[in-house]
Amino acid sequence: MENNKNHILIVDDDDRIRGLLKDYLSENNYIVSTAENADEAKKKLEYIKFDIIILDVMMPGQNGYELTKEIKKQIKIPIILLTAKGEVENRIKGLELGADDYIGKPFEPKELLLRIKNIVNKDPKIDLKSKNKVGSAEIDLNKMTVNLNNRSKKINNSEKKVLIEMLANPGKTYSREEIGKISGISQERSIDVMITRLRQKIEMNPKNPKYLQTIRGSGYVLWIE
Repeated sequence: MENNKNHILIVDDDDRIRGLLKDYLSENNYIVSTAENADEAKKKLEYIKFDIIILDVMMPGQNGYELTKEIKKQIKIPIILLTAKGEVENRIKGLELGADDYIGKPFEPKELLLRIKNIVNKDPKIDLKSKNKVGSAEIDLNKMTVNLNNRSKKINNSEKKVLIEMLANPGKTYSREEIGKISGISQERSIDVMITRLRQKIEMNPKNPKYLQTIRGSGYVLWIE
């Protein structure tokens, strides 16, 4: 059914590339919209919900790096960057700004298609019916419990909200401000206390955490084996 197709936004100032990608991806069962620059892309993002953005780095006006940074601050959407710049530094820059993947020009359309599938097929939502493992800890988000060493501990709503977000994005660093927005807790000290409580529930050694770690000067990160 049409409604089940993923909707892709292609942003590139090259008419030929926009046309080729639109035709190819449409043939592979995607809905495709295009924009030739950042301004046109932002207008479409205001009223259309896209599933992924394919974004050229080298564009006149606002470039792909700048647009990636702006979009990622406002909405949660996967972005694949396209660029003729193949240097490692450029790839790292794009990823640091929040891009989910990076592909150099020229590229095979099939490779881009596979990268798109890898991203859109990842379900970022946690299945609340399943049990989620963090090391030896088993987290049941439905029952709001954590089982570790045959002992069950309850988690509260704020802790549950934070776990859902961090389990969906392992390895991502969250600032105290971000955790505050997710949990509904405003006081920094209260956020630190909540993280300490979570460590006591999921870590074998809470004083030397292996999974829920502090990134000095940045915030907190959850690692999953």
